[in-house]
Amino acid sequence: MKKIALLFTAICLLVSCARSDTGFLVRDGRHITNGKGEVVQLRGIGLGGWMLQEPYMLKLAGTAHAQYDIKNKITELVGEERCGEFYNAWLANMITRRDIDSLKAWGFNSVRLPMHYNLFTLPVEDEPSEGGITWLEKGFAMTDSLLRWCSDNEIYLILDLHAAPGGQGNDIPIADVDKTKPNLWQSEQNRIKTVALWKKLAERYRDEKWIGGYDLINETNYPLEENAALRKLMEEITGAIRSVDANHIIFIEGNKFANDFTGLTPPWDSNMAYSFHKYWNPTTVETIQKFLDMRDELNVPLWMGESGENNNEWYRSAVALFEADTIGWAWWTIKKLDSESGIMNVTIPDGYSDIVGFWKDAGPSPSPDEAYRTLMQLTENIKIENCKVNHEVLDALFGR
Repeated sequence: MKKIALLFTAICLLVSCARSDTGFLVRDGRHITNGKGEVVQLRGIGLGGWMLQEPYMLKLAGTAHAQYDIKNKITELVGEERCGEFYNAWLANMITRRDIDSLKAWGFNSVRLPMHYNLFTLPVEDEPSEGGITWLEKGFAMTDSLLRWCSDNEIYLILDLHAAPGGQGNDIPIADVDKTKPNLWQSEQNRIKTVALWKKLAERYRDEKWIGGYDLINETNYPLEENAALRKLMEEITGAIRSVDANHIIFIEGNKFANDFTGLTPPWDSNMAYSFHKYWNPTTVETIQKFLDMRDELNVPLWMGESGENNNEWYRSAVALFEADTIGWAWWTIKKLDSESGIMNVTIPDGYSDIVGFWKDAGPSPSPDEAYRTLMQLTENIKIENCKVNHEVLDALFGR
């Protein structure tokens, strides 16, 4: 009997270890832990501008409304074929293995991928059949490559739906919103497509331990009474994910630039965390106290999913604020044109000011060949080997 009891105890210990050492990030009370039960302090960077261009990153604020407008302007200037070549080169060059290797060396342990849905599926209005869902391999292949680079570096990859079908907010550049078409909240088909996309992603990545989690909808920023429609959609997405993936943590952002959690509590899933964003306000406890109170009351983790666009003194103070309460963070953003506030600075190519001047009706049109050469040079300049690394920003983030 004693031998049987010892054998049973040993089996139980083995099963327990197998269950706990899954490798996935999970909610453990108010903390995020790894498969060994260790608290994980996420230190991340957002890959803004890669799958989704925001005009200000390209010095086009006030010149182009959103990415769709940038594409239209480029097409008018150089033609559809050359516009396609520009975007293929942009997507190939902006984030590469060398970028992820460097992020690891600099101290980051996670990246947040802002996804544009149109790399994964067609817009509703372009579907060959009404209500159909056509999958595009481009976005999935890009994510597969990124995940491979992250896995090799033991960096967590958090998927962030930055531009949902139709666009989820009134901040047009953030979600590439075309106001001539129904947005996410005006179109049931857009919402159906959003749920289907998350299920497809979860099916593909459910067994990948270096997928750090799913950030369902970025910065909704839309008038929704008591956030009822937002909660309903997020619950539907959660259900779709859980039908195929019980492993990964789900991050919920509030409305109003991720900070209004009215109606979004209590949690509806046992492996869930709340994500807030922080920009341009003091780095004091008082500014995040409502989130700390929510965390303590609900016993759930917090993640500061986006912050930046400020100076190094502010960065240093903000990170200290988050880490004092073991709140993970993801900075914004990795690369911008002619800027010292991001991680890397992209050199503006010769001739770019002529293109921008023309788009602003402040100068003549460059020839198609000239414009094409300039745009393709930009896709070379965004390679990490051609960027200036802002080491002062890195030192501020990591307290060096």
